[in-house]
Amino acid sequence: MANHPLNGETSPQRDRLAKQTLRRHVLAQRDSMPAEQRARLSTAVCARAARLPELVAARSLLLFASFRSEVDTSALLSWALEMGKTVCFPRVQAPRTIAAYRVTDPKADLTPGAWGIPEPRKDLPEVAPEALDVVLVPGSVFDIEGRRCGYGGGFYDTYLLLTRPEAVRVALAFEAQIVADVPCEPHDLSVTVVVTESRVIRPDSGERVWRPEGRDAASPPAEADGAADQTG
Repeated sequence: MANHPLNGETSPQRDRLAKQTLRRHVLAQRDSMPAEQRARLSTAVCARAARLPELVAARSLLLFASFRSEVDTSALLSWALEMGKTVCFPRVQAPRTIAAYRVTDPKADLTPGAWGIPEPRKDLPEVAPEALDVVLVPGSVFDIEGRRCGYGGGFYDTYLLLTRPEAVRVALAFEAQIVADVPCEPHDLSVTVVVTESRVIRPDSGERVWRPEGRDAASPPAEADGAADQTG
């Protein structure tokens, strides 16, 4: 016990180390998901998100361009554009700083940016944070209380502080990324809704029953048939 690596660490240090360990573990699981399975589950996640009343009513939203093994958001992007919504993507401006730019033609408007993640071109119109109705939030791990563990850059924790208080924060994730509890630091911001391939988690409404992978209590929609037992 005396040689435990967390002994002697302060509570914030323990939380930081716990987050790093949890992030690595969950991302390794997500990265190991076969591409075909990830594509199928991504379609189910996007289908559920497109049915959210908040997204249906939204006039403007900030979407993230999928990177590596994240939920593929291309289906949700196509839907939002077809619905005539103002769709924005983030562009890295400086450490911990992103800005939103409107995208109307993804193939022409998005180019490889920081870390190879697709970003809007510099000459596209910038949209102010307070003009956004919904922010779709990426991340590595989420829990049933809406707590989020990102990737360590602090970009969204900083940006979300600039949006309107009533702006809805929607996390898109696979069930494999949902855990019972995410250790948080003071600067970590929670999300309003978490959408996975098999459920919608709304912490403030009480819809946050924790269930381990493979033990879904509700039937998935048609788009996600079989998804609940395919999360790896």
